[in-house]
Amino acid sequence: MAAAREGAPGQGARRVLAFGAHPDDLDFGVAGTVSAWVAQGVEVHYCVMTDGDAGGFDPAHRAQIVAMRREEQRAAAARVGVREVHFLGYRDGYLEPTHEVQRDVVRLIRTVRPDVVLAMHPERNWSSLQMSHPDHLACGEAVTRAVYPATENPYAYPELEESGLAAYRVPWLWLYAAPEERVNHAVDVTVHVEAKLEAIRVHLSQHPDIAATERFVRARLRATAAAHGLGGEASAEAFHVVAVNSPETIAGF
Repeated sequence: MAAAREGAPGQGARRVLAFGAHPDDLDFGVAGTVSAWVAQGVEVHYCVMTDGDAGGFDPAHRAQIVAMRREEQRAAAARVGVREVHFLGYRDGYLEPTHEVQRDVVRLIRTVRPDVVLAMHPERNWSSLQMSHPDHLACGEAVTRAVYPATENPYAYPELEESGLAAYRVPWLWLYAAPEERVNHAVDVTVHVEAKLEAIRVHLSQHPDIAATERFVRARLRATAAAHGLGGEASAEAFHVVAVNSPETIAGF
């Protein structure tokens, strides 16, 4: 796997599907790791679950904010080499892990059939409540429920199976924006920091003070690297990695 140590979880991934609640979540959370994957030839898809209509600061943008944020997200994805961006279109601030949302997630996972699924962490992070927006938690819960058991159960949402989307066993689930006590893996993204920042800079509707935003992001990446013993001037992104299906996994629903 790109930018990870030998024997790291998910090494050898060929296809990745990354979920975020809002436009810009993926850029702040995983764009360095994604840039590293893409540089190694991994095919990465983004999925943004809400339309971002509650974001922004300029009242003049209200009528155009959804279209504006979609364009920002497409442009940001392109900065790290991601060509496929899927939008589920749920209302910003109203995302819940309902069966409708789970079915949409299952449909996309079965379509893309990734080696690694990324999502926001479903547990609240009390050390940084801003990382635990209710939509973030709902994103993590909906994707986790979809990964197991629904995606691999042919009798869950049978209309998907009937439409030709066969059940699929996801090997790895990577959760970002995790509480520190859950983090069990860090990816060295030192050589991909500029690509990540280029992606973040695109989201001007959300972060007009780009200089302050960049200082925050750089400091956080360096702190993460230091916490995981990468040392020096390294930068890293952190994850709670879960092996969903491995050679030792016992199948069952």
